[in-house]
Amino acid sequence: MARELKRQVAAALHERVAQDPAAGTDQATTRQRGRALIEEAVARWSDAHALAHGVPPTREQDRALAEAVYDLLFRAGRLQPYLDDPEVENILVNGCDQVWVARVDQPLRQVPPIADSDDELIELLQDLARRHGGGERTLSTASPMLALRLEGGMRLQALTGVTPRPYVAVRRHRVASATLGDLVQLGTVDHTLAAFLAACIRARKNVMITGTQGVGKTSLLRAMAGEIPADERIGTLESEYELWLHTLGHLRQVVPMEAREGNGERVDGRSAGELSIGELIPAALRMSLSRIIVGEVRSAEVVPMLRVMTNGEGGSMCTLHARTPHMVVDRIAELCLEYGAQMTDSLAYRLTANALDFIVHLAMVDETAIGGRRHRFVSHVLEVSGLGESGRPALSTVFGPTAGEPRAVPQLPPACLDDLRRAGFDARLLEVSPHGSWAAPLDLRIPGGGGRPGGETR
Repeated sequence: MARELKRQVAAALHERVAQDPAAGTDQATTRQRGRALIEEAVARWSDAHALAHGVPPTREQDRALAEAVYDLLFRAGRLQPYLDDPEVENILVNGCDQVWVARVDQPLRQVPPIADSDDELIELLQDLARRHGGGERTLSTASPMLALRLEGGMRLQALTGVTPRPYVAVRRHRVASATLGDLVQLGTVDHTLAAFLAACIRARKNVMITGTQGVGKTSLLRAMAGEIPADERIGTLESEYELWLHTLGHLRQVVPMEAREGNGERVDGRSAGELSIGELIPAALRMSLSRIIVGEVRSAEVVPMLRVMTNGEGGSMCTLHARTPHMVVDRIAELCLEYGAQMTDSLAYRLTANALDFIVHLAMVDETAIGGRRHRFVSHVLEVSGLGESGRPALSTVFGPTAGEPRAVPQLPPACLDDLRRAGFDARLLEVSPHGSWAAPLDLRIPGGGGRPGGETR
């Protein structure tokens, strides 16, 4: 019934907007009008139900139906309660009736269906695409993949047509506006590493943040960006806005750029109107930016990104998916090879060595299956010191784990320590205990999992 009333109200609202187009541009006014139309539609349904069954619905039933219609029309339908729950980190949908939710420090649990059929689920996703997709994103047989940013910065990825049923994954960044100090409190870094990373930003070092999915790369990138002077002009390039540096208030000169999907019409093998992050970088360079931040490097855009880091003033940042810190160099080379036939491993290695100053790697130890919690933390900070004898970038472990501590603690002083000292870093912080400035080793139910003791150089 909620779905049918939603369609009736949507048609009535469309007619109202057609009569007064200016009102349709004001989201608050549109929702207010929609709320009034929903109340009228529910009242008509309630009267009809009373005539048909001899018993009127209760006020609570009317109110619940009105909220369900409102959520379908303006929000995310039966998915909305999970989006509103701040404890929910991930939502996984494998068809309308196979819905799984991961809450903070809890394993996945199945929850009730979010639609009565897969067709209804696809309709919900299409509605979300119209409201949040910037006009060009859709989900259909012609466009079977959908990526969206939802209210509150959540990211949705959906597939249909190429899968037996509609599949959806929603990820929430629970730490939306954390500073490095906040990440100290959360246990991601200790005071020493927080001071070190802040100095890297002030000293305009180029930093790549790596790790697997869900370990907190975006949150750390956002926190480190909080150390950029407020009046510096920076650009952010993302597939879908997740950093939100242009809305958080600290930085007053942010040029946010978002990649654009095509409209489905193929031109020379590409969707018409498509703009990739790599194609946005040249335009970004003409915006008088002092730093460029790429939310996530996924493909051939790594090459223009590395060139920006090499030729610019320094201080640019990006994130990259990689399982271990010492896989990062080969991961970069793999993406560089997507750039074109003129790219080679040796050129990719040289680009990496010239562009990057530090690789900051995040890890997670998940003990929720045995009654523990998820521990997310920086495990390594690697300094990139030019090309090594093998023709690969030379890496040295400035911060890394020890046999009894999986989190990053000081190992070897960086070669650029004087630059960091000029940026206000107190080098005496590196002269600490084997556990860094952590009060005690990480409290794990199954101890261990640390890396090689001492500073590893490869």
